[in-house]
Amino acid sequence: MLRVLVLSTLFPDASRPNFGIFVERQTRALAERRDVELRIVAPRGLPPGPLARLGRYARLAALPEHESWHGLTVHRPRFRNLPGTGGRFHARALAAALTPLLGEIRREFPFDVISAEFFFPDGPAAILLGERFGVPVSIKARGSDIHDWGRRKDIGAQVIAAGRAADGVLSVSDALRADMIAMGIPGERIETITTGVDLTRFAPRDGAAAKAELGVEGPLVLSVGALIPIKGHEIVIDAVATLPGVTLWIAGEGPERKRLEAQIERLGLRDRVRLLGSVPPDRVAAALAAADAMALASEREGLANAWLEALASGTPVVIPDVGGARQVVTAPAAGRIVARTPAAFAEALGALIAAPPAAADTRAIAAPFTWVANSTRLHAFLQRLVERRRAA
Repeated sequence: MLRVLVLSTLFPDASRPNFGIFVERQTRALAERRDVELRIVAPRGLPPGPLARLGRYARLAALPEHESWHGLTVHRPRFRNLPGTGGRFHARALAAALTPLLGEIRREFPFDVISAEFFFPDGPAAILLGERFGVPVSIKARGSDIHDWGRRKDIGAQVIAAGRAADGVLSVSDALRADMIAMGIPGERIETITTGVDLTRFAPRDGAAAKAELGVEGPLVLSVGALIPIKGHEIVIDAVATLPGVTLWIAGEGPERKRLEAQIERLGLRDRVRLLGSVPPDRVAAALAAADAMALASEREGLANAWLEALASGTPVVIPDVGGARQVVTAPAAGRIVARTPAAFAEALGALIAAPPAAADTRAIAAPFTWVANSTRLHAFLQRLVERRRAA
């Protein structure tokens, strides 16, 4: 029996049900194995004093310290988040806060390995905790933890040091693995394990009926991603502006909402472009099944779950050549990899709308990306780390 302690600052909660949902799905698939037991530690970074009772921090502060989240045992300890410091003290603060909790957990659950699910601050903290409790550590890179945190002054050095000290490192795509090697993380320690997709929830449906249920007439393009600059939603909006009669829905929330609303207003697209906000997975699945294409103009990615969810729904994607794009768009039925410009997106979307691939052919591209396959490889990887440590 492999006992896994999952450490993730990226994990859903009652105030953010879609936050890090891919970590929950991976963890659930691993927990469903008969040869695995696990516990989840999903820390909350809160500022000291009365600041913890303001704004978004108030919602985090109100969460329980321990709960059963959809059948998974989750601990939600606090660690000190000092505003204005750029996060450079997060890792040590996280390790200090978790040391007593992991000591308590270990008395009744002698975990064999710590699986950190984001490179910062989870990774450096996990290294300190692994040394403290004498267990191997795995750190998973997902994209922004390498491309954003890994390039920040002070923090980048912590990310690289953690990658070098870890017993094993995971990447969600080959392209991200190459970026990590270029940073100085040893390639022999990095294994690529792509994400999974729920092939039951995300599946083709009758397109006309799906559109009728949503009240959509004519071609529909869906974009799924947080409203943040790196997702490039403004590029897709500009592209759709040149495609008469095409509707664009954007599922996601974030700080770019007002800027995107202004762009939609300026282009006179209020009747054709909608910002849906944060959307539950079942509604995303319904929208993907109704869409003619899923377009996401990300500046960088690891391997986006939204790409696979679209393909599993029988909906082709239009994406730039970022991250694991070439591991996903492997045939014309999957969609198009294009330049990150409105003109290129418009041309590809127009072509897919005019001559759509068969939904079954598109779905077949996603068939290998199952959560069962993901958990099988993840279990084998973690088991190797444990056996290597024991042998040493």
